[in-house]
Amino acid sequence: MQKLRQHSVIPGFGLTLGYTVSYLSLIVLIPLAALVARGTSLPWADFNAAVFDPRTLAAWRLTFGTAFIAAVIDAVFGVVVAWTLVRYDFPGRRIIDALIDVPFALPTAVSGIALTAIYAQNGWVGRWLEPLGIKAVFSPLGIVIALMFIGLPFIVRTLQPSIEDLDPAAEEAAALLGASRLTTLRKVVLPTLQPALVAGFVTAFARCLGEYGSVIFISGNMPMKTEIASLLIVTKLEQYDYAGASAIALLMLVSSFFLLFTVNFAQWWSTRRQRERV
Repeated sequence: MQKLRQHSVIPGFGLTLGYTVSYLSLIVLIPLAALVARGTSLPWADFNAAVFDPRTLAAWRLTFGTAFIAAVIDAVFGVVVAWTLVRYDFPGRRIIDALIDVPFALPTAVSGIALTAIYAQNGWVGRWLEPLGIKAVFSPLGIVIALMFIGLPFIVRTLQPSIEDLDPAAEEAAALLGASRLTTLRKVVLPTLQPALVAGFVTAFARCLGEYGSVIFISGNMPMKTEIASLLIVTKLEQYDYAGASAIALLMLVSSFFLLFTVNFAQWWSTRRQRERV
């Protein structure tokens, strides 16, 4: 008996694959290949001078350090926010859930200006921090605040489906067996959410590494102090140092690919664990 061909509203595999490869090549692959070609064409001495310059090293430390701190803080509070939005029903829940996506829709420059105005010495929050000797703007703390604002949605949106799939019966069974809330959290909840939490953390960390618009307003952009790697790339481009900008961008590209591999591995690990439980 001849198999009936499955009807599809999209054209055949060959045509759609051709469109897919062409589109990805024009938008992603060709620009990345040009960046790799430009960065790897540099002599090692020039590449080393551009990437390991003291100013560049300071920018690397600041970029990776603040991105990691912001992602860790977002991971902690993201679990609480996602759990509250999924497990509890309260007035205004839909509004709060919609506000989580504001960093996605808001231009980064607007968020940077808003955060700078709020945390400045005469801002709504900054005026209370100033007497305590805490300088929020034009400091690494301001960069962390901006990156926390940008990275939180990645944690929350990654965790929400996993929390929705979490069976409350497992928590009830742990409570009936005498486990405390902390023990239930450590032994039942967090192990189940761990793959999604790792994926959300890595995604937020990668997003924070490449952030530019919201950081340049609140950081102050002081070389060796509050200058991030993305800003350093733009600075080198403005100085017509295309080789140095390409070298720094190439290293950031390698970091992004490593983080992308980590996210895919976390997703594969999550799928494998779910299959083993079944």
